[in-house]
Amino acid sequence: MSDSTTNLEFLKERVREFCEARDWDQFHNPKDLAIGTITEAAELLEIFRFKSEREGEELMKDAEARDEVAMEMADVLFMLLRLAQKYGFDLTQSLLRKLAINEERYPVEKARGRNVKYNKL
Repeated sequence: MSDSTTNLEFLKERVREFCEARDWDQFHNPKDLAIGTITEAAELLEIFRFKSEREGEELMKDAEARDEVAMEMADVLFMLLRLAQKYGFDLTQSLLRKLAINEERYPVEKARGRNVKYNKL
């Protein structure tokens, strides 16, 4: 399986099965899943903490570091998928809607090559 052959619904179902087999529904309320998402994202950030841009790029060439990054990304994705699965969010629709909003907020002619918030363009 890979990103190009797997859909989000399959992943949400796999996460549901995993959690229900362990009786984790009782621990997975919206607040705790949001906390879990941030906690896992912080663990991803920790890998790059105090690294220069060049050092971060070098890490991405190292197989062991890439595996660590992949596992932390998977933890973040797990939490997001679980929240979406448990509370009926369609992540594809949400992402496409947000992209449409951001296309208006960040028009190419104003935002290209600029790293500023939309209200500063």
